[in-house]
Amino acid sequence: MLTVFLDHPGTLVLGTLISLTAFVLFYLVTVFALSWGTSKLGYTRQQFLLIQLFGILFFALTIPWSAKLAEHGRRPMLMMVNAAIFAFGLLMPKMFEAGLVGAILAMVIGMSLMGLAYGPLGTVLSELFPTAVRYTGSSLTFNLAGIFGASLTPYAATWLASSYGLQAVGYYLSAATVLSLIGLALAPETKDESLSAPISAAAED
Repeated sequence: MLTVFLDHPGTLVLGTLISLTAFVLFYLVTVFALSWGTSKLGYTRQQFLLIQLFGILFFALTIPWSAKLAEHGRRPMLMMVNAAIFAFGLLMPKMFEAGLVGAILAMVIGMSLMGLAYGPLGTVLSELFPTAVRYTGSSLTFNLAGIFGASLTPYAATWLASSYGLQAVGYYLSAATVLSLIGLALAPETKDESLSAPISAAAED
């Protein structure tokens, strides 16, 4: 840990920024959405949990799809996903308040984008660090993103929604994607195409 903090502080910051959106989105569509849906929008806890259970099926389905997409370049793929999450942040509040169909749609889209963002994240984080500190570096970035993204999001979102309306929560999510996009723009694409070329050539032979 000391080596990571002393020798790779910039990489640690980049990894934390890259991971931020995934944590913010997940805790918005799980913890905050359940709380707000039951306390302000009139759903019973059982009703909204069923909506979330339906939405989380799409989270599971999009993780393997994200792996396939990430094989063509993890950084550009995550940049496109974050751009989509940025747009979702602007639209989510209106969808969430548009009755049952809107709430289901918000959960399905939110969980799908979460799966696309989460799938390649572990690989991206580990590839940022040299082999000697790869596991420690990726673990630290993941946990720091959890602290700044996951732990703060339900409280921040509740305060924003209560003080400024639900649209402010959407802006909060979109702002998180901007930070992740900055991290991705500054990070290198670590996939080595030269490693896959011999394998492909051997397969053809």
